[in-house]
Amino acid sequence: MLGTIVNTVAIVVGSILGLLLKGGIPKRFNDMIMKALGLSVLYIGISGSLKSTDTLLLILSLIIGAVIGELADIDKWLNDLGKAIENRFKKITKGGNIAEGFVSASLLFCIGSMAIVGSIKSGLEGDHTMLFIKSMLDGITSIIYTSSMGIGVIFSAAAVFLYQGAITLAAGFLGSILQEGQIANITGIGSILIMGLGFNLLGIAKIKVANFLPAIFVPMVYYIVSSLF
Repeated sequence: MLGTIVNTVAIVVGSILGLLLKGGIPKRFNDMIMKALGLSVLYIGISGSLKSTDTLLLILSLIIGAVIGELADIDKWLNDLGKAIENRFKKITKGGNIAEGFVSASLLFCIGSMAIVGSIKSGLEGDHTMLFIKSMLDGITSIIYTSSMGIGVIFSAAAVFLYQGAITLAAGFLGSILQEGQIANITGIGSILIMGLGFNLLGIAKIKVANFLPAIFVPMVYYIVSSLF
């Protein structure tokens, strides 16, 4: 859990620094930084998606995941959660939009290949290197996000802790079943979702990325079930 704890702390510290810088960065620089971040996220997503070796499984997982996510309307659930937090801390934040920062940051920090693979390596091998690198990237990103979107970003640290912590704790079980190629296919799907977030950041599209989250778990279930037969 060390890697996940460091990642969580990095986001909290970065968010605090972002709050201190809020209003101190001209809007045009914020806009350009966000565009640069969007391009970077898009590049990370494309790079990761190319590692997948099973295109058919990737497509089916996205379709099945989209149906499940749309039925559950995860995007609305996350936004409602963000708005509930926003209402709870309205006096502190002076009416700031917590939901946008919470949802956007949570998606960015949680669904990438580094979060999945890093957590698995951390739990399975005790190797926290990848999560330490992710912590540095997330810390820098949280400064930029918070300075632009407000305090909502800091609450994404809780989502990261729960998400990566759960994967780390389950790694022992998963590691005994999943092979390296299978993990690559799973993280490839996560990278596709990162691409969606990149498109959103660039203003090219408005994709409900959260509603695709179940897609990440479809191949996990497939591999686990297939290993039993």
